[in-house]
Amino acid sequence: MDAKANKIEPQDGFQTEFLRSRADIVIGGGAAGAGKSFAELLEPLRNIQNPNFGAVFFRRTVPQITSIGGLLDESKNLYYHFAAKLNQTRLSWEFPSGAVIKFRSLEHEKNIYDHQGAQYPLIIFDELTHFTKKQFLYLLSRNRSTCGVPPYVRTTCNPDPDSWVAELIKWWIDQETGYPIAERAGSVRYFVAEKENYIWGNTRQEVMEKAPYLFDNEAFEGLDKNKLIKSLTFIPGSIYQNHRLLEKDPGYLANLLSQDETERARLLDGNWKVSTDGMSLFDFSATYNLFSNFVARDETSVITCDAARFGANLATVFVWKGWEVVAIHVYTKSSLDKLRDTIERERERWRVPKSAVLVDQDGLGGGLVDFGGYEGFSGGETAMNDPKTGIKENFFNKKTQLFYKLAEKVNGNKILIRIEGDNCFVDGTASLKVKINGSQFDIKDLIRKHLRCIKKKITSGDGKLRINSKEEQKSILGNDESPDFADTMMMRMQFDYKPVYSNQNLSELFF
Repeated sequence: MDAKANKIEPQDGFQTEFLRSRADIVIGGGAAGAGKSFAELLEPLRNIQNPNFGAVFFRRTVPQITSIGGLLDESKNLYYHFAAKLNQTRLSWEFPSGAVIKFRSLEHEKNIYDHQGAQYPLIIFDELTHFTKKQFLYLLSRNRSTCGVPPYVRTTCNPDPDSWVAELIKWWIDQETGYPIAERAGSVRYFVAEKENYIWGNTRQEVMEKAPYLFDNEAFEGLDKNKLIKSLTFIPGSIYQNHRLLEKDPGYLANLLSQDETERARLLDGNWKVSTDGMSLFDFSATYNLFSNFVARDETSVITCDAARFGANLATVFVWKGWEVVAIHVYTKSSLDKLRDTIERERERWRVPKSAVLVDQDGLGGGLVDFGGYEGFSGGETAMNDPKTGIKENFFNKKTQLFYKLAEKVNGNKILIRIEGDNCFVDGTASLKVKINGSQFDIKDLIRKHLRCIKKKITSGDGKLRINSKEEQKSILGNDESPDFADTMMMRMQFDYKPVYSNQNLSELFF
């Protein structure tokens, strides 16, 4: 749109999608700096030529509205361009047509009754997670219109895993990783609230069929019962889509990056599930850097494999060139023949000697070690001596030792995992996703999740460093899932302690 020769328009991405949606209720954002406030403030402008139109913005307290740089200040940068007049006392804008936009607070639940009898064609909740569920549902009853504009609601918020909003939008959020499901962003669902519960459907008809008793009411005779059912969608946003902010104030991104890992996950990455206990070996941000780090060139090629044949466990094969993962194979169902064939193909491609193929033999990999003639890994062995000092390191066992060493590498941004369409395979087919127990996961997300379930454990009387048990790790992951990607990465660290050509002659390397 144009106002006084100044072009005012949303940015591509979150703002455009937020304004484009025709759902009754849109919840937008899920990360800081996405441009949520500007999108909210643009929304009422589409109807300001209607003299009977009115919109109301809600914040929990008045200071949140009137503070420097707050919602009212932001509105001044926009609404003056449309010849609107601000009533500072009443916190409202009136446009030449007579349309009105108000800013109101709802500090206490009892304040909802200040709006009895009100009719608001458009209601906008800024920071929805700051409001109670009761406030939100009550104000929906005030979302009425006689001005010709169908009533609708727009809201924005940052992630809050403990809020009622997290439950409201759970269909749009991966409940394992806490991140928005990309293919569901902007998808519309339908619901009706029954006391404290929501009844959902993919269509209004489906909602009616699930709860016919809610609509078999004589009071509804002659009414369009479809209007009793609300449509809702969630549209995630990111600061990286807000190019104007990044150009104008790049320090804001720096501020987000400087937060502790919990706040970075929420505010920068839009995670609705993250919570940390300070015991994770791997830094949250470092697990993201794994896929974009720059690492020193190293021609040493090795292969690590965590073997599995069935169940929730995956068989995973990583090909390493120095500290870069150059190929990944994942099998949801595998056999010794299949794993050996895969390893042999990659050995030939990358010129990897058999002594540089390390297979976990604690579980099902023992057969593969014998079948392929590879090196076997046993995490329960005693910790190895420091290769520089020759002194035995103070770890409970070798697996613990190597996980601590891997954490040093990952947290120091010294490992790169290259995951692309031509080097990542699932069950023999190029793919960046894998299905576990009927749910599909991005492999990058699985790698991060598997690393994050490895926790430090309080040392016992012997003073040795420990990590949580495999059972505890699987409990964190849920669904009997095992941290197979983390185990495959951990084994790479053994080559820092033992020479690659430890048990074979050079003439035997490839035969």
